[in-house]
Amino acid sequence: MKAEETQELKELIEFLKENKIGEFELERGDLKVRIRFVGEGAPDLSHLAHLLASQAPAASPVIPAAIPAVHASAAAPSAQPPADASEDASLHIVKSPIVGTFYESPSPGSPAFAKIGDRVETGQVLCIVEAMKLMNEIESDAAGEIVKRLVQNGQPVEYGQPLFALRIS
Repeated sequence: MKAEETQELKELIEFLKENKIGEFELERGDLKVRIRFVGEGAPDLSHLAHLLASQAPAASPVIPAAIPAVHASAAAPSAQPPADASEDASLHIVKSPIVGTFYESPSPGSPAFAKIGDRVETGQVLCIVEAMKLMNEIESDAAGEIVKRLVQNGQPVEYGQPLFALRIS
């Protein structure tokens, strides 16, 4: 990453913080950056300047992947704690059919579509995945009991990423 690109990225982050913009994507050639501020207000990114200043010119173009408060689209989905292999074999996994942002309820403050322990039917709405400002209802493709929710509310999800684990009954 060139020095002027690093400076542009610093200025962009400051602009986003000042204007309270919660999520931003930039794609320029082979450089892809997705910045997402998590939690109340913008996080303290004072450590970012030091991190960016120490980047070598040949460093990976997706810098935010190394910063906990910033999400890069190239970053791997968050790892789940290891589970008992025999338990996982009997569970049906509902996966995201699209890339977007996972939401457990139709609006903030509303109850979740489905919670752990709920019995769901085939075709029942489990969550919403927002993609390009469109709210896509994700339906269960099997009947059973929800035993795990594998993503957090507001978390970006990838195509095919597991969302829920159901115990088929």
